[in-house]
Amino acid sequence: MTQPKNLEVWLRGPLPDMPPLLQPVAHALLQAREEVENFMQDISEDLLWERPAGVASVGYHLQHLVGVLDRLFTYARGEALSEAQLAFLYAEGKPTGASDQVQDLLQQYHQQVDKALEQLRQTDEQKLTEVRRVGRAQVESTVMGLLFHAAEHSMRHVGQLLVTARVLREKSHA
Repeated sequence: MTQPKNLEVWLRGPLPDMPPLLQPVAHALLQAREEVENFMQDISEDLLWERPAGVASVGYHLQHLVGVLDRLFTYARGEALSEAQLAFLYAEGKPTGASDQVQDLLQQYHQQVDKALEQLRQTDEQKLTEVRRVGRAQVESTVMGLLFHAAEHSMRHVGQLLVTARVLREKSHA
């Protein structure tokens, strides 16, 4: 039976080499990437850092999607954040130079999703309930909790990015 075109990622079936319990995380990350790619096609450089009605810019959401995946997956590995990761966190939402163009930010996001998917493929399902510590306060979570939060948090920011991009698109065509 052939599948209809434009099915959401989770309806396309299992991903090869992905642990079964982590399929939903992988599906959500891939869905987020597809939606970002589709909605960013006609966002111009001059709209990237605009904040309509004071909401976060599209550029912020792209930076944050990269950073939050990196940080949560680092915690899931049982590692502390590096100085570079902390610097990236503090710089989110601010244009930092040449790598702040739409295509550069999209490429960074694609690379981070690929890195996250590779980590998911390597994750032992037997370790999903292992405790992991988060942040300076060392708040307790689990590997599974961190990975699922990475997926749902990503989708939350993708939704915000899509609304902001739509408002900017309408504004630029008015």
